[in-house]
Amino acid sequence: MLRLVALWVAFACAATASDYEAAARKAGKWLDTQKLADSPNLYSGSSGVALYYLELYRATGDKAALTKLESIGDSLLAAAKSEKSSGLYSGSAGVGFVLTEIWKSTKQDRFKAGAVAITDAIRAAAQPVSGGVAWGDSTDIISGASGVGLYLLYAARELKLPAAKETAAKAGEALIARGKKTDHGIEWPMDSKFPRMMPNFSHGTAGVAYFLATLYQDTRRKEFLDASLAGARHLLSIADKEKDRCQIYHHTPDGLDLYYLGWCHGPTGTARLFYQLYKATDNKEWLTWFTRMGNTLMDAGIPEKETPGFWNNVGQCCGSAGVGEFSMALYRITKDKKYLDFAKRLTANLLTRGTEEGDGLKWIHAEHRVQPKNVQAQAGYMQGAAGIGIWLLRLDEAERGKPSTLRFPDSPY
Repeated sequence: MLRLVALWVAFACAATASDYEAAARKAGKWLDTQKLADSPNLYSGSSGVALYYLELYRATGDKAALTKLESIGDSLLAAAKSEKSSGLYSGSAGVGFVLTEIWKSTKQDRFKAGAVAITDAIRAAAQPVSGGVAWGDSTDIISGASGVGLYLLYAARELKLPAAKETAAKAGEALIARGKKTDHGIEWPMDSKFPRMMPNFSHGTAGVAYFLATLYQDTRRKEFLDASLAGARHLLSIADKEKDRCQIYHHTPDGLDLYYLGWCHGPTGTARLFYQLYKATDNKEWLTWFTRMGNTLMDAGIPEKETPGFWNNVGQCCGSAGVGEFSMALYRITKDKKYLDFAKRLTANLLTRGTEEGDGLKWIHAEHRVQPKNVQAQAGYMQGAAGIGIWLLRLDEAERGKPSTLRFPDSPY
């Protein structure tokens, strides 16, 4: 193990921007050989793959990537018409985001028209509920009202659709009505039937509070900030804050000793709330909690050490690529080089775990912690080569002093 650590550190020190780009291109070579997922969703479907080609085109000007991007974009236009879910990562909101980004890069008006049509359909699908509107029972970032609301705010800004912001505000009002008071603030369940309370970003209070903080920034309505702050106070009341760290357990009632590290249920995702609150309030207390979540990751012994919350996974959702993205954000915000070095060390480990296939590169890993033997190579954004390739391109651009301009609707960075 010590020899492997030394090799990873040596690679991290020796790797250049061109090494990261070369690995990202090899990921693309493998993606070129894969059949696109039947679903267009952003989590595991063809929308996430489109973003890889978009980033490759933006970063390198590769005309073949542009051709591939436009081809997938046209397939998204067709698939969006039959998409049933409105979710950000599970449905049409994510497709609308990707089509908008394709339009911004290609200036092809059909992609903008598709995104506008999706936005109109999402607004029409909003159902009246107590306090406002919703899209089914889910409150969360992945498939629920928080993620859809974040997309609508993005669409209002990027597509110049002010009515989308009005619908997002109604979704925020409904979420405030659904919040459950605790001793220290407010918490939100993923939905009314799910037996566990998962407090972190993808399915819980952190994600809902993040949406409400973003709503406050866009509307300046104090009730959204107040509810977001109440959610953050609840999270801090249940957090492990020992030794200048900050981490929040996976779920109640039987997961109080389980701590994930990734975007979904760990500091990588939940830190987004604290940084958004810092931007909304200019209160440096929230910046302190943001950096303390970074300390949690750096003290965990990863990537050399696997933990119950950082298993055999190198993707954006649960693994090294997502933690690398967070580390890069920490570096840009704090200017502390230790975070950049950590991102490089994570990436060195990630690259040693790739598997070559022909001219391409893929990653075979376990998506689910509780299914460690269920390993496969995926193509999509959150669990596959598209998301890993995007991270490699971003690290490459950062090394060149030209950071990516792609910003997801649920990202404050």
